Amino acid sequence: MSSNDRKTKLEYGDFQTPLALAEMVCRKLVELNVNPRTIIEPTCGIGNFIQAAARLFPYANKIIGVEINQNYLKEVRLNKLFFDEKYEIWHGDFFQFDWESLVDRCSERLLVLGNFPWVTNSQQGTIGSDNLPKKNNFQSHIGLDALTGKSNFDISEWMLIHAIQWLQNRDATLAMLCKTSVARKLLSYIHSKKLNLASCATYKIDAKKYFDANVDACLLFCKFDLSSQNYFCDVFSSLESSDGHRIGYHKNLLVKDIDSFNKLSNLYAVNSGTKWRSGVKHDCSGVMEFRKIDNLFVNGFGEAVELEETYLFPLFKGSDVAQNRINTTARYILITQKFIGESTENIKTIAPKTGRYLEKCGQYLDNRKSKIYQNNPRFSIFGVGDYSFQPWKIAICGLYKKLDFRLIGEIANKPAIFDDTVYFLSFDSERVARQTFELLNSPAAINFYSALVFWDEKRPIKSSILNCLNLALLADLEFVTADARR
Repeated sequence: MSSNDRKTKLEYGDFQTPLALAEMVCRKLVELNVNPRTIIEPTCGIGNFIQAAARLFPYANKIIGVEINQNYLKEVRLNKLFFDEKYEIWHGDFFQFDWESLVDRCSERLLVLGNFPWVTNSQQGTIGSDNLPKKNNFQSHIGLDALTGKSNFDISEWMLIHAIQWLQNRDATLAMLCKTSVARKLLSYIHSKKLNLASCATYKIDAKKYFDANVDACLLFCKFDLSSQNYFCDVFSSLESSDGHRIGYHKNLLVKDIDSFNKLSNLYAVNSGTKWRSGVKHDCSGVMEFRKIDNLFVNGFGEAVELEETYLFPLFKGSDVAQNRINTTARYILITQKFIGESTENIKTIAPKTGRYLEKCGQYLDNRKSKIYQNNPRFSIFGVGDYSFQPWKIAICGLYKKLDFRLIGEIANKPAIFDDTVYFLSFDSERVARQTFELLNSPAAINFYSALVFWDEKRPIKSSILNCLNLALLADLEFVTADARR
């Protein structure tokens, strides 16, 4: 494959749906009593979904395909099946196409069917693609979230949001293959905007088998009508499965298993009083992180550096926490501030060697791309406060797919510091830390969190989930239970 072909494949999120899978999807829709008069595939590619729909929905009056790639359109138009006047195959750019006019002239019982690109806007930017929506913060992220990556999104998410807007106040169905995480984001969007939704379901598909993609993917099925606002989604393990569970909302929180959660919902608190923190963010590991080798500190560039230990602290990565490597560490990190925004001018006075080292490496720190470092003191870091320097911590890695809490004390009389993949609670008291650790490992706490965590996400464990457990109430319940046993 040439470099231009590879770029084109990436640019258009080119996961052409195999005809066999397209037919399986259409058979599922027939099973769900979908009987469309008009079918639209907004990114029809080589036409496999159109071909499958033609076979499985023979009584549809009109089947319309739109595609930006002219080479694909040539292939579609070679198929004699589509010579019938009921088929319309158009060249068009999804991001420029007048979808509202097309949908407005369609009859009732509309089906929007297909498979939008499985790429993100940042991936498109990396390869210099113009196959993007007009840039805007459509998810309405604010503050640090808008600056540190949460404004990155799947192109399919943007496209799906627009599709459901066309289908509001209509007798219509949406059936799209997409990443499972995108399907949930769409449900969240519908809920946040209080849009109409009659029913919703996802059916897991084998993305590795059909697309050679290592992602969790599904058929997203949404039914719309004139007034329903049913903000839940039934989740099935395959297109053939009839047994599933329901995700839904509890006080604006999306819950993985609403039935299991309802049994423990008394432990939920919007403001629980618990504050899980994330670890340090510095975006310059070559300068800020070290390994201690024979009493020498070696930075990420492999340079042995002579530093005072004043600003050096033992560091645990998310993998260390997840794999229980917490009793000792050879990793260290420079902590240049005790709180966000603190001046760093006094480092060169308090620790001259450290000050000279930072000045020498200043270009790397000055060139950090994230906007959070702009208009802040030179050598700034984020994710520090009084909580960073307390001696006892309970930590968990957000990236791993298991609820493994770790209790970590000081290392060589210094508090442990974590990278920003770790969430932690901090304590002055060892006794309170151990009591809290026992609570977090109790069956009630594990079941509570298990009903909330979507394990297929890139970072399944989040501070927003950890913070909503009412530990004080759980402690009371555990005390009552223990007392009853006695």
